[in-house]
Amino acid sequence: MKRANKGFRDNTQGKLFLVLHFLFFSVVINAQEIITLYPSKIPNSKPSTLKESGAGMYKDVTIPTLEYFKPNAENASGVAVIIVPGGGYSVVVYNGEGVSTAKALAEKGIAAFVLKYRLPNEAIMVDKKIGPLQDAQQAIKLVRDNAQKWGLDKNKIGIMGFSAGGHLASTAATHFEKSYIENKENTSLRPDFQILVYPVISMTTALTHTGSRDNLLGKNPTNEEVDLFSNELQVKANTPITYLTHTADDTTVDVDNSIQYFEKLRHNKVDAEMHIYPKGGHGFIFKHPNWMNPLLDWLESNAWLKK
Repeated sequence: MKRANKGFRDNTQGKLFLVLHFLFFSVVINAQEIITLYPSKIPNSKPSTLKESGAGMYKDVTIPTLEYFKPNAENASGVAVIIVPGGGYSVVVYNGEGVSTAKALAEKGIAAFVLKYRLPNEAIMVDKKIGPLQDAQQAIKLVRDNAQKWGLDKNKIGIMGFSAGGHLASTAATHFEKSYIENKENTSLRPDFQILVYPVISMTTALTHTGSRDNLLGKNPTNEEVDLFSNELQVKANTPITYLTHTADDTTVDVDNSIQYFEKLRHNKVDAEMHIYPKGGHGFIFKHPNWMNPLLDWLESNAWLKK
């Protein structure tokens, strides 16, 4: 009887060990690294009592971060994508557009970094127009500078943005020749490719999403500010290769933002691919679970995914 009890205890302990080991292993492989974007002082900042709030959707971000989602080791390609969620420059739709996309890309072997960026706000910034761009540039610099540590190709680092995050991503892709951050190493701030999903591109009255423009530039921007941040006007031959997707019935951000950007890219002989769906409205990715399939095909056709 004693032997039987001992065997039962041993068997139970063994099962418990396996369960705990499995749980521990699951936590480890799913754990993500949160990286503070700036190692010391945040540029263009000023003292404020403003505090970040929200869970999964954030507002009043004062300390920008990157969350690193490690690629599936079996098909890791060495490619990285910095994901910029949208939110009209008033909130950061972190989980819905950021984390969910990062997990999908990481599963396909792409290292994904979700950017929680500062939202333009005169309470925390000396110049609110450039605050988000500084964070996007710093994210590119940080990933490129640490590419070797993370097993990445420093020449295969892209940026991906949704809605107003698409404006920020396209700003990073068209304003990289001027550094808005400290860059003693002279690290290239040019993304190697850009992926724009129902993006705000223009700040012109005819095209812009008014809320995004008001939040970024204020109610009465100058013509020079409007032109500078209308990214269709900033496209040049060295603008990164581009993937665009939108819906024709988007009543929040007019599809002409994508169309005009595509036309500027085409006329500057920049490779660009665009997918326009007839219906789905703004934020169509939440209604179309297979929206990433054409994007994955595009990534594969450019050798950024392992076959």
